[in-house]
Amino acid sequence: MVERVIPVADHRYLATLPVIPAALAAPTGHLLDRLQRPLHDLRISVTDRCNFRCSYCMPKEIFDKQYGFLPQSSLLSFEEIARLAGLFVAHGVRKIRLTGGEPLLRRDLERLVAMLADLRTVEGDPLDLTLTTNGSILAKKAAALKQAGLGRVTVSLDALDDGIFRRMNDADFPVAEVLAGIDAAERAGLGPVKINMVVKRGTNDHEIVPMARHFRDRNVALRFIEYMDVGATNGWRMDDVLPSAEVIARIGEVFPLERMPVTTVGETAERWRHAATADRPAGGEIGTISSVTKAFCHDCNRARLSTEGKLFLCLFASRGHDLRGLLRSGASDAEIAAAIGLVWQGRDDRYSELRGRAEAAAGSGERRVEMHYIGG
Repeated sequence: MVERVIPVADHRYLATLPVIPAALAAPTGHLLDRLQRPLHDLRISVTDRCNFRCSYCMPKEIFDKQYGFLPQSSLLSFEEIARLAGLFVAHGVRKIRLTGGEPLLRRDLERLVAMLADLRTVEGDPLDLTLTTNGSILAKKAAALKQAGLGRVTVSLDALDDGIFRRMNDADFPVAEVLAGIDAAERAGLGPVKINMVVKRGTNDHEIVPMARHFRDRNVALRFIEYMDVGATNGWRMDDVLPSAEVIARIGEVFPLERMPVTTVGETAERWRHAATADRPAGGEIGTISSVTKAFCHDCNRARLSTEGKLFLCLFASRGHDLRGLLRSGASDAEIAAAIGLVWQGRDDRYSELRGRAEAAAGSGERRVEMHYIGG
């Protein structure tokens, strides 16, 4: 029998211990990076595990039964996550999204939700506390998550056709159970629910119009996401990308759409809604996220915290900053907050804007972080 070594810490991605500046400047709630982008949004991955094997995120041939996921000792505890989250909030974070992997696989996640729900922004307001899930366990968890203080959920749903959905999740999981999870989230008050569909040309693009039709009269925000070159395992090719402009054109051939205004700085989606007709009022929000064909790096205000406490400044990053190392070294809140501030002030990431240029290719010798590790 071949023994398999499970690392105590994940060394697959490069990381450095953040520098604690000599002068510990207190957070002001108005932290800016080199491109004058504020820190308003924090994505926290609570597990690197998932029960789906979607080809664009965790292809089964890589993430098989022998794959070495992180041991429990490497993961941040809920107390460590809440402590770091409080420091990010002090720097101006207003929205926290829990993600994974599949975050609902993390045991007792409701306890973490309750801890984060107690935080307040620098203005004294409750956080916009959300969670992204594949929906497989949502029907069982929705009511408890709401009771713990979760505000909204985003559900990944790449097809309504059961055969296509089962092939895409590559776990033979039925679409009906995800739809039941969406229904349960709406009943629990976790809305308006967002539905994310990753569109891959030739795989599920013929599901675009059926998805728009199905959710047309629902109080949900349907998002079509361009297939992205995240990580190094999904075999991404530009030929597989269906531009968002074509998505909207296809829907517009069937349903008249009208553009919706931008409501939030740093919003990733361009938004439309179904226009009013003789027999239906306007409604049914549709959005596109076009990080391949129409990059939005210029106002990206998102940071990502990995399952084991590495801070990544971009979804396409190769290097992280080891906040867990600071936490477990005994650093004070003031020291960690100052270190986070210094990291963000040095940020100049804009991979999607540079995609294909020499600037983006310069770091191609380093492995980009996988989506399941830091969330989408």
